[in-house]
Amino acid sequence: MKYFVRIGDTELEVELVERLGELLVAVEGESLAIEYEPVDALGQVGILTDGMSFGASVEGDGERVAVTIAGHTYHVEIEDERERAAHAAERRATGSGGTITSVMPGVVVALLVRPGQEVAEGEPLLILEAMKMQNEIAAPGAGVVTTLHIEQGRSVGTGDKLVTLRDLEA
Repeated sequence: MKYFVRIGDTELEVELVERLGELLVAVEGESLAIEYEPVDALGQVGILTDGMSFGASVEGDGERVAVTIAGHTYHVEIEDERERAAHAAERRATGSGGTITSVMPGVVVALLVRPGQEVAEGEPLLILEAMKMQNEIAAPGAGVVTTLHIEQGRSVGTGDKLVTLRDLEA
């Protein structure tokens, strides 16, 4: 799984693969030999890399984490591939109107709106199942549903049209 990690002003692409009980780590495409062992259930871990060992304390919710090593605390923001695609779609949405497209391949498991329905900003429009996870696709702004380009149970690809909204003022 790919993650995008931000520490201060530095952003790194980190790929983690667990194979046969071993964790394979690549940072910016470069493989690293890292071993880690949880010390307790409170976020304390032991890390071994390049013949050096470190103790680290990890606290946070998965998206925002504070890692303390040798008395220095690093504030880390983490996004996985799915979250990054969803956040990119949100950033691209400049208004309420327009066509919402799929940011990832998946299957439409539920349609939550119908043509002519008025929706509020952030209101769920449909549920898209991708990578065995259900993702709520929400309205980028208030508007009226003009067209549903998809049907429940149908597969969609990245960039496929999902729903078209019209601005409330239009």
